[in-house]
Amino acid sequence: MKAFFLFFVFLSLTHIAGAQVIVVELNDAITPASDDIVSEALANAQISDAQALIITMNTPGGGLDETKKILDHIQNSPVPVIGYVYPKGATAWSAGTIILLATDVAAMAPNSIIGSAQPVEMSGEGIKPVTEEKIINAIVALAKEKAKQHGRNESAAEQFITTNLNLNAEEAKEAKVIEVIAESIEDLLVKVDGMTVKGKVLKTSGVEYTYHSPSMRLMIMSTLSNPILASLLLFIGIYSLIFGLTSPGYGAEIFGVISLSLGLIGLGFSINVAGLFLIAFGIGLILFELHISTFGIFGVAGIACVALGTILLVPTGYPNMYSPEFQTNMLLSLLVPAIVLGIFLAFAIYKMMEIRVKRPVVGEIIGDTAETIDEITPVGKGYVRYLGELWLAKSQENIEPGTKVIIEGKDGAVLVVKRIG
Repeated sequence: MKAFFLFFVFLSLTHIAGAQVIVVELNDAITPASDDIVSEALANAQISDAQALIITMNTPGGGLDETKKILDHIQNSPVPVIGYVYPKGATAWSAGTIILLATDVAAMAPNSIIGSAQPVEMSGEGIKPVTEEKIINAIVALAKEKAKQHGRNESAAEQFITTNLNLNAEEAKEAKVIEVIAESIEDLLVKVDGMTVKGKVLKTSGVEYTYHSPSMRLMIMSTLSNPILASLLLFIGIYSLIFGLTSPGYGAEIFGVISLSLGLIGLGFSINVAGLFLIAFGIGLILFELHISTFGIFGVAGIACVALGTILLVPTGYPNMYSPEFQTNMLLSLLVPAIVLGIFLAFAIYKMMEIRVKRPVVGEIIGDTAETIDEITPVGKGYVRYLGELWLAKSQENIEPGTKVIIEGKDGAVLVVKRIG
């Protein structure tokens, strides 16, 4: 078993060893899933001994906690990180600007814009800027320190937050906020070639690059962590529970629990805890399905919960050698049995329900024909063959072996038969 495990790891490592530059995309809002995606991509780049990781950004910003985690990932990574506001016309506002300041090499595509980094908060009146000095000063200090660390304009870094300064690519380069303006990723790789970053001379001109594909778990997380979707799931879950508890039946409550769980996951609730809860809840639904009269929402919901919980339990980090390919193998090894078990349970429940609703056999066999094996007399019983099975039978007349008879009724376990014709 251990040799089999190492063989899979070896295949995974050799498969990704050819990548020279890894590209990871941060599109849309920076959410709780974003820092995991960056962490996963950096680990992938480190395992594959990549020249650099390029983070392309086209984002309106996002959460401060997630942004700080991404900054830590960049800071601690031995792989050079290139921030690139891309494609043409893209924006990296707010959190995206601070992430760009923290990268080892900062680049922008023509017509792209950075800035507007003053923090905002949600309230009953909608979105409004944060003006509390304690918060503003903390973020300013963070942005200036990242700019100073990479020899960039600290004054501009401060103005991004205090005055919502915005700069296009040419203005950002002139203000020494970025180092490179590049039309495309290929152009970027040519222009950063020869730069010394983290003690490493980049050799990127003309090299191949590959996009990092997040694991299925992170793709689900990325979708769920959309603030609008996460909030919607929470509200739907709450109202479903209220509706279910005040109405007959169980469907609304089940949907409410699942919706609440997914909403909490999207807002950053512990994935492992949520995954285990969904698996346990799914098993409970399947077991409950065994005690009801029809196969329906409980069984389907239970199977879905087990499958989703299994996906969420697959690790995204890279302790030791968790390459993306190995994660895929691990995901399949967990998900396939869950699906197969689910199909088996669905079939078993279906057959059980079929038996429950099936008409009694006694009522069905009356009028069917059988064949005598023994001689049957009014005072003596004998066996008949019915549908390949031997049944004890009796009759009010003498019937010889090998005679076709018709079943008239049933007395306990004994069939009552008579000769045909």
